[in-house]
Amino acid sequence: MNTVLPISKNNILNVLDSVKDPEIDTVSVIDLGMIENIHIEGTKVTVDVLPTFLGCPALEIIERDIIQAIKACAGVERAEVQFIYHPPWTSDRITPKGHEGLRKFGIAPPPRHMDEDGTWHVDCPYCGSTYVTMENIFGPTACRSILYCKSCKNPFEAMKPISNI
Repeated sequence: MNTVLPISKNNILNVLDSVKDPEIDTVSVIDLGMIENIHIEGTKVTVDVLPTFLGCPALEIIERDIIQAIKACAGVERAEVQFIYHPPWTSDRITPKGHEGLRKFGIAPPPRHMDEDGTWHVDCPYCGSTYVTMENIFGPTACRSILYCKSCKNPFEAMKPISNI
């Protein structure tokens, strides 16, 4: 006889760890700190998700992937995603595992701290050098910039730091 475990936040968090960012398959929505809350009402699960940027073109894909993952959990009959904007997402929400996943993909994670003048510095995700220059603040998506490492001669992307301060 198979026993169905009750739906729990821990089980939902575990399954959400398998939902990868559509553009960066080395980080999950958990790694990026996008999950704010999980509401369970009987067999219905609603997840509050913080978009990393307003107008992110991947939100429909993220919503679909989250719903599919949650519906695969035993006992879940309905799954919904609510995109919320308060509190706003910041790059401080990215987990250490997320920082490692970004580096593995070749994207420098956002710095933990910005200088008093608002500047920020990142290390090359390939060689770790600090000898980098910004080539363009505008990268392939709104949340990334393009940089160049003068040590290993590789261009790379870096996630922009976003803070509430």
